[in-house]
Amino acid sequence: MSALWAKSLRGRVTLIATAVAALVLIPVGVATVLVTRSLVEASVYESTRDTAERIAYEMRSGALPLGAAIPVSDPAVDLIQIVGADGRFLATSDAARNLPPLSDVRPSGEDRAISTTHCLPTECVHLSAVRVSKFADSPVVYAGRSTPDLLATNTLEAIVFTEIAVLVGLAGWATWLVTGRALRPVATMRAELDAVHAGDLSSRVTEPHGADEVVELAKSVNSTLARLERSAEQQRQFASDASHELRTPIAGLRAQLESAQLYPDDTDIDLLVRSALRDTDRLEAIITDLLLLARIGSRVDAAKERVDLAELVRQELSIRSDKIPVRAHLAEGVRVDGVRLQLARVLTNLLDNAQRHAEHYVKVTVSREDCMAVLSVENDGVEIPQQDRERIFERFTRLDAARSRDAGGTGLGLAIARDVAMAHRGQITVEDCRGGARFVLRLPAV
Repeated sequence: MSALWAKSLRGRVTLIATAVAALVLIPVGVATVLVTRSLVEASVYESTRDTAERIAYEMRSGALPLGAAIPVSDPAVDLIQIVGADGRFLATSDAARNLPPLSDVRPSGEDRAISTTHCLPTECVHLSAVRVSKFADSPVVYAGRSTPDLLATNTLEAIVFTEIAVLVGLAGWATWLVTGRALRPVATMRAELDAVHAGDLSSRVTEPHGADEVVELAKSVNSTLARLERSAEQQRQFASDASHELRTPIAGLRAQLESAQLYPDDTDIDLLVRSALRDTDRLEAIITDLLLLARIGSRVDAAKERVDLAELVRQELSIRSDKIPVRAHLAEGVRVDGVRLQLARVLTNLLDNAQRHAEHYVKVTVSREDCMAVLSVENDGVEIPQQDRERIFERFTRLDAARSRDAGGTGLGLAIARDVAMAHRGQITVEDCRGGARFVLRLPAV
């Protein structure tokens, strides 16, 4: 049973809470018993000493006749004896008349009052002994009372430690209930996670209400499931894209080779080689872009550095040979944290796209908007319809014939740009541009 509790978080928390409650309450109980006993005993001694001092005063003043019964003013302190120096009783109260001496303790001249306890054959007594005078033959007044039940028995200890046991048990029970209620959403999440399988990662765990750690755990679990779903979708999309896009150039290449094999005398070797190389180049470009997409999705390239966007644009433009001049409007000091090669690839893809569709100009702008770094690439080609501005970032998407002049592209450039932007906690969008198209990349600035 203890092993089962040790394996259960609920059980361990309950055991710890019970142990802590015991460690706190037991010393408190012991202290309570000791303090209560001390206070009761001090009160008893105070009353016996007051009675003894009063009787001694009355005896010194002659107000108390010897041989007569001593009057009792405090009913609780009813055992009173006056004993001479020779040990003879000079006077007693009615309750102490037939009792042996209450004590053989005799106060000294320096300490004329002593409080003590003494057990008689029938009972134990709490008493105070007071000298009537400082003379050596001074009588001694003994005033006492039967020891209170609270001091004579262990009733107080039994009551206190019974209460402690009940409180410790209540603490453990309450902790068990509260922990069970707190962990109930965790059990629900565990059951929901057990139901998730690799074939369907669209399920999500139930997020409880509130803003505690369990809610944050549920959000983290759902976020992880979303990333897993996206990763699995990327893998499926990669396989689908690869099989779809690689089939055409491979089929064309195979057809040319089979034709050359069947009709070797009618085959132009130079033409065949040039065509095969073109198809091979296209295959290589598609495979390279697909691998880059897969690498971005798996966060392999995670080594980030501080990148100045204006400097990045200048470096890229310096190594390009574009047919249409590029206008650059670059604000200085616009920097981001990112993977330089990936950001350069985004810029290259946007410039290649703009060059394929531009009529007279391409414009690159770097600016800063609040806490965002903005890189835009604009051209004066055909405008992109509103309904197509999200679709063009999907892999291998082609628009109508008016924008189909992008010969030589793999159909993955804008998809790569979008994935890189997302990996850098940014976004890329198409914005309104009269008489052309404008692609805008926004990234957190530093």
